[in-house]
Amino acid sequence: MKVSSLLQRKDARIIAIQMEATTAIAARLLRAENVGAVIIKDTCATEGDVVLGILSERDILRALVDRGIAALKMPVSALMTRDVVSCGPGDELDLVAALMERHQIRYVPVIDGDALIGVVSIRDLLAQRATGELELTAF
Repeated sequence: MKVSSLLQRKDARIIAIQMEATTAIAARLLRAENVGAVIIKDTCATEGDVVLGILSERDILRALVDRGIAALKMPVSALMTRDVVSCGPGDELDLVAALMERHQIRYVPVIDGDALIGVVSIRDLLAQRATGELELTAF
């Protein structure tokens, strides 16, 4: 199954935040949206839908352990992963699963050209496997 097919079936909303937002704001957003990662985008929108980074629950937890409560006041740009592993809409979901396994990540932004068009989560892949529509060897 292709990534584009999965994106057509799921909620198209992309949870994103600006680089200067605090980690506390990002954590509240993650909780409110019931997601485990947020995409970081340009502050003045000059980059359009270009992904500048990704911040996960794991990133926040590590920062809290390393820096204490002060981590919550830090901008997400200080904690985000800048080298974002991504896929394209024409990629197979098996490839996305392999990327997740290889890089030990649970969220993969979908980039078409330079534009962010969606995010595939491990939850999405497991749901497809549960329906029998997808056989994943990576999980």
